[in-house]
Amino acid sequence: MTDYRNHIEIRSDVRFGKPCVKSTRITVSDILGWLANGMNYSEIVADFPELTQEDIQACLAYAADKEHRTRVIS
Repeated sequence: MTDYRNHIEIRSDVRFGKPCVKSTRITVSDILGWLANGMNYSEIVADFPELTQEDIQACLAYAADKEHRTRVIS
């Protein structure tokens, strides 16, 4: 399983502190939106060659972990 912490960073000076793929301005939310709209990994990487399939998997892992933590805390 991909450890999202190796791929995702939160910096206050990039995209208003939203979680982004490291060394890019592409947010986790951007990638989740593209996947939700039917894009597959290959299409995303073709449009954004700075991304890897591992980066996309890391975004999914980050979202799953965030959801899990939200449910546990609530």
